[in-house]
Amino acid sequence: MSSNINFKDLWKQQPVIEPDMKDLVNRLHQFKQSNIRRLIMTNILLIATSLFIGFVWYYYQPKFITTKMGIVITVLAMVIYLFVYNKMAALFNKIDNTSDNTHYLQKLIIIKGKQRFLQHTMMNLYFAMLMTGICLYMYEYTSRMTMTAGIITYAVTLTWFIFNWFYIRPKTIKKQQAKLDDLISKFDGINKQILDDSHLL
Repeated sequence: MSSNINFKDLWKQQPVIEPDMKDLVNRLHQFKQSNIRRLIMTNILLIATSLFIGFVWYYYQPKFITTKMGIVITVLAMVIYLFVYNKMAALFNKIDNTSDNTHYLQKLIIIKGKQRFLQHTMMNLYFAMLMTGICLYMYEYTSRMTMTAGIITYAVTLTWFIFNWFYIRPKTIKKQQAKLDDLISKFDGINKQILDDSHLL
């Protein structure tokens, strides 16, 4: 009798799991496409910025060694960041719609670890190098200004970095992590539900 009750419970649960899985796979696909689009846009933006900086160097021929060092450090920061960031593309491409629930969960956990490394370690290095590079680059041009104008220029630039570092960056990271954590939680929940149901058989 208890066996019949278990089968009835499982039968009732199946229509719940299937729509949940379909919805999750759709959300996973949207998550994948959103991240690939962001990766492409980041590549376009940083490569275009690097080319523009190279053009500025060629056209204006800066005299100070600090300016040249600033340009090299700034471009190097972008190259290093893109090199690491582009490795994420392979992880997103490995997510496909024919995989099982366990595969999805494993890939998402791997992506979470890589994303955390990118958002913290690499972003720290990127911002530090970018700020150093821009400050060095600006020195040649601010040295021709009055002291007040030079101080204001550096103050505005540093304020922009501080705003991005303490407001934009944490907000973006929190939003990205929330989406990924929600997907991991949902797939983990369904995975546990399937395992629990299999024990009842």
